[in-house]
This record gives sequence, structure tokens and C-alpha cells, in this order.
Amino acid sequence: MAVGKTIPVFDAIARVNGSIPYAANLKLPGMLVAKVLRSPLPHARIVGLNAAAAESLPGVAAVLTAADFESPDSPALYYGMSLKDQPIVAHEQVRYTGQPVALVAAESAERAEAALAQIEVDYEELPGVYDAVEARQPGAPVLHEAYPDNCFVHAKLRRGDLAAGLAEADDIIEETFTSPLAQHAALEPHVAAAQWQADRLIVWSATQSPYLVRQTLADIFGLPAGHVRVIVPPLGGGYGGKGHIRIEPMVAALARKTAGRPVKLILSRAEEFVTVTKHAATITIKTGFKRDGALTARQVTLYWNAGAYADVSPVLVPAGMVRSIGPYRIPAVWVDSYGVYTNLPPAGAFRGAMSSQAAWAYESHMDTIARQLGMDPLELRLKNLLRSGDLFATGETLHDLHFAECLEAVAEGIGWREARPADSGPVKRGRGLAVMMKSTSPTSRSECRLKIAENAQMTLFTSTVEMGQGAHTALAQIAAEAAGVAVEQVKVTGPDTAVTPFDSTTSASRSSGMMGSAILKAGAVLKEKLIEAGAPLLEYAPEELRAEAGYVFVAAQPDQRLSYAEILQRNGLSALEAAGEFATKGGLDPETGQGLSTPHWHQGAGACEVAVDTDTGKVTVLRYHAASFAGRVVNPQLAHLQNEGNVIFGLGPALLEEMVTDNGQIINTNLSDYQIPSFLDTPLELVSTLVESAAGEFHGIGEMTLPPVAPAIANAVFDAVGVRIRDLPMTPEKVLRALRQAEGE
Repeated sequence: MAVGKTIPVFDAIARVNGSIPYAANLKLPGMLVAKVLRSPLPHARIVGLNAAAAESLPGVAAVLTAADFESPDSPALYYGMSLKDQPIVAHEQVRYTGQPVALVAAESAERAEAALAQIEVDYEELPGVYDAVEARQPGAPVLHEAYPDNCFVHAKLRRGDLAAGLAEADDIIEETFTSPLAQHAALEPHVAAAQWQADRLIVWSATQSPYLVRQTLADIFGLPAGHVRVIVPPLGGGYGGKGHIRIEPMVAALARKTAGRPVKLILSRAEEFVTVTKHAATITIKTGFKRDGALTARQVTLYWNAGAYADVSPVLVPAGMVRSIGPYRIPAVWVDSYGVYTNLPPAGAFRGAMSSQAAWAYESHMDTIARQLGMDPLELRLKNLLRSGDLFATGETLHDLHFAECLEAVAEGIGWREARPADSGPVKRGRGLAVMMKSTSPTSRSECRLKIAENAQMTLFTSTVEMGQGAHTALAQIAAEAAGVAVEQVKVTGPDTAVTPFDSTTSASRSSGMMGSAILKAGAVLKEKLIEAGAPLLEYAPEELRAEAGYVFVAAQPDQRLSYAEILQRNGLSALEAAGEFATKGGLDPETGQGLSTPHWHQGAGACEVAVDTDTGKVTVLRYHAASFAGRVVNPQLAHLQNEGNVIFGLGPALLEEMVTDNGQIINTNLSDYQIPSFLDTPLELVSTLVESAAGEFHGIGEMTLPPVAPAIANAVFDAVGVRIRDLPMTPEKVLRALRQAEGE
């Protein structure tokens, strides 16, 4: 069986030797270079724009401004996933520093840059607002007239009687936690190329969502969806930042002016910082509990800093609402989740989207409750964790839950119940743990196609994007098992909307579950077709035959068999094809938050031991044990790499990463000033556990061990030195300041 085995990723050698065909390396005949003129101000009216000098420069093929969208036959200027509030280039106003104002296509980067310098823009500066809580206050600057309080989405969850639950409690604790802006920092920046061929558009893009890009471009340009082709090469990382619409509308609109010549735009690292960010969040959480540790009620208020445009926030803010409660039995729950405009770059999904910010709050909060009760933090969690058959706050009955198994595994992994060595000197040690739950897309769809040739080689056609996570390798393993062929016989053809079937997106850790299930269906259909074709040759009824290991055989006499290749050849068939589809549908009542929030819950936990230097405030993670519920593991090595990669990724937001702003200007737009984890930051001991279940379903694990990282470390810091950090990242300065304040008390 192919599933359950460790095999190397298909493109491992190409990734190492640099031959992988990234979009940045794309070369097309006559291709032009695009560059973007960006706003230097966070909020201003555009009172004048003159691009005539730029257009007249030698080597400049086209200049794009808002004026190109004014005629009746022009493309639509505004776009957006849910709210069409974002212009392709700024129109009348700029709402964040770095917003595109104009684009140039030229023969070289140097000529394009020279042209940008010739574009004259006059601004009238306006007051700005940069904090989501402040943006909701009376008198705050308004970004969009349709939303005078700057709140464009308010997600609500109401379950049980909150007042009664709080009244029943023996004690109540309320805390506020914050998470800052952060950058995805994928090694490959955003890149896209576009070419028009009459009324048809071809786009090459480093995107996680080819079909979303196709539909959005079709809407912008008034085209049938089939007239837009989106091709996605392998990505050099995505982490959610490439999950929706980013630079494709700009590039396609610019290419519309170049008489059929292709145009390519590659963002610089500084431009990455003003293209998409992680949502900064302010989360207030109040919990009532009994003396025995039973939780009676929880109220959560979340302010999500969405930046200047809604982007994907209308989807993520309600998801953040559901993910903010925690994996606990709580009779009364009341949540308000606000998506708020500010004069900062648009925010999008960030690996562990909304769950990381939410788990930071509720898992730090759980330790505060445990300390108040004088109770072991592990025992408090185990007492309240959701189990299969329980009702969640959304009213849905939960199944296949393994929170307790994940938590017990990580606790055991760091020796939670073992005696702790005594500290000496300024370095103090502590242990902490955390558990998380994350919903995936409630409504989505994945389609695939399998094609087996007369030589028994099989091709999987899928629009799942390979971005270094090994998705194509894992899906090939599922396809091999589903169709009964060796994995060495499987080739994967990746996203090309003219060739590969529909897939909603490669995000939300949905690919193994959604696309994997579609492949299982396609494999079953392909086997049926092979059996039908083989039945006359074997002279048995189809119901007496089976297909496995490359053969159709008689169930009662397995030695009577024909290979797949022979069946196709003897029937004169060059190939057989089968399609598969898997879809889910859910949703919540907008007033109560009741309904079906997800087809299944992603589950994970983490535990760590840290050393805190009380002289400097530096936190060092000595040991970390992660666990995720994988359902059925497809490729153990890849699964462990996902778990452990999540932990290393999570160290950044926990200890290092913050986009620093000054009146709307981001001042650390490079990887020198914006620190991401290096190998020097990784724990000396990093181990992960994969929890499986008898149900045998495939579950995504691309994010599950990331959200526990920050709260587990914070809880360990408290265990070590007795100070509670509530604002990320936990820099040495913050820890040292907290220690000095505690000493002063």
C-alpha cells in the first residue's frame, strides 16, 4: 500500500539544485518588466496625477493609472472576494502607505524605474488611524463612507445564558491579549505574468488559489471564465499570503495595454510588507469557573485589524470568532468578532489563520485560571476538553476528537509529571503546554481526474498547489492506493485551469482531506471501468472481479488475472479516465453563530521547556514536543516535517516577529530588521507525534502544531519566573520589563 509509507517528495532534487520552474524564472518572448508606483502616505486624496512624461520615455510600453478605467468599455476598477472595495490602482484616495498608484511596463527594470520617477502625483494628506480598537471610536478617521465606524463585518456567537453562567461561577477572570502585524516572509515573493491573446487572457502566478484568480479576473474584464487561463508553477512557500487575490489584477490590466506582449511583475522584499500582512488582533477574554475547575461561561471580544481593504477578512473574521473559544465544554458562550478598517496594508490569511491569535489568548488565559485555582494546568485542560459526542458552542455535535490524546502526548514528551531540577543562578527553567482547535472551510469543493495509459502509467490532474509542503507527493500516494497502482507509476499534473479540474483553494489545511477524498472517488470509478473492460476478457461477471496492484483478477481465483496495461491494449484503448469530486457545505446563522462551522476540526497541542535569563530577559526554548491529529497518515516523514516546521515557524511570532509601524509607515521592511527564526533559534530537542484514528479519514496537518507555540512558551515563561506576557512577541525587552515591574511590586 502506498499510503502510510515514507517516500521522498517528487521535486526534492529540483528544489535542491535550483532547476524547479518557479514563476520568477519564467521567460516568454518579448516579455516586459512591470514596476509599481506606490503611495508614500497612509491616507490622502489624490489631487493630481500626470504620467505623460513617463509614457514618452524610450523603452516604456505602457503606463496604467486609474484613468484607464474611466471609459464604458474599461475593466472594472474595484474587486474583492466579498466586498468589492479595493481598486486595482488608487482612485481619488490612497488608504495605506505602499498602495499601488500606477504601474509601468518597460523593456527593462531600469527603464521601468526611470519611468516611475517621471510620474507626478500630488497628494492632500488626511488623518489616519492604525489601531483596530481606536478605529471604532467616535471621531476616528473614516476609510470608507459605507462603513462610518470602520467596522465592515461583525460576527456573533450566542450560546446559553451568559449572565447566568457568570453568576454561577465561583470566580471570574478577564484578560486582554494582543498580537501584532506580521509578515509571511515566504522565500519566493509574489510574482505574476500576464499575456492577452485577442479576448483571452493567460496568467502565470505564484498563487494558492488558481480558480479564485480566474474568476476574479473574468469578473474584472467581463470575460467568460473559460477565456481566462491561470497556470501555477510550484511555489516557494505561501503560508496563506498567496491564498487569495494579490497582484494578478494589476498585471493583467497593465498587459491589456501592451499589444499582446507579456508582462511580468516580481515584488521586492519591501513590497511584500505592504502587499499582505497577518491580522493584528486585540482579544479580551472573560471566563467564569467553579472551584473544581469546571468552566461555566466565556465571553470573547475580538478586534481584527484588516487594513485598508476587506480582502478575505469577511471570511476570516467569522472563522476567528469560532476559533476563539477553545476546545472546551462551556455551557454559556458569547463572542463578538469585529473586522475593522485601518490605514495599514490589507491583512490576509497567515499560517494558522486566526487560530494563532485566538489560541494565544485562550491558552494563556487557561493557565491564568489554573494558577488562580492552584490546579495543574494539564489537569484543568483535561477536565474541560471536548470529547467525541459533545456539543460545541455552535450547536454542532463533534466527532472523532483527539484533543486529550494530543495533549497527553506532548505532556509526556517533555516529562510534565516528572520532578523538575532546581534552578541556580540567573537562568530559570519552566514548562508550559497548550492545545488548539481550528475549523477549515465549511463550504468548499475539490475535483480531480485520473488517466491511466496503455502502459499503465497514471496521471493525476489536480489544481492543488505544490508549495513545498509535499502535497503532490502525498496526493500521488493516495491516487496510487485508490487506483491500485504503484506510486512510481503516478505522475502529477499541477494547476492549469485549462487542463486541471476545479479546486477551491490550497489553504486552510484542506488538501489532504478534500482533494484526497476526491481522488479516492476517482480511483474507485477507474477501477470499475477497468473491471468492466476486463470482464469479457476474463469471461467473468464484473461483480466477481476485483482490481488491485495493477491487475484485474477473479476474487475467488486471484491467479486468474490480467494487468491493467493488457486490458487497455486488448480493448484497443489508449487510456481510461475517471473523475472524482468531494464537496462540503456548512455555515452559521449570522445572528447567533449556530450551525455547522466546519466538516471536521483540526486538532493539535504543544509542550515545551524554556530557560529564561533573568539578567537579559532572553527566552530560550530547550525542548518542544508537538502533536497533531492526522486521521490517517499518508506520508509519515512529510507529516513530521509539517509538525516540526510549524513549530519553527511559530517561534517567529512568539519571540521575534513584529511589523513595526510609525504613523502608518512600516519601518522594518527587510529581513535584517524583521527577524524570522534561524536554526540557532530552534529547540535543542524537537519531537512530534502523529495521532491517528480508526476512522481512517485523511486530515490536513499543515497548521495544527503552530497555534500552541506562543501560549506554550508564555506559559513556560510564567512557570519559570512568574510573569505573564500578554502582548506578542515575547522579546527580551518585554520579559525583562515584566520582571522589573514584578520586582517593584
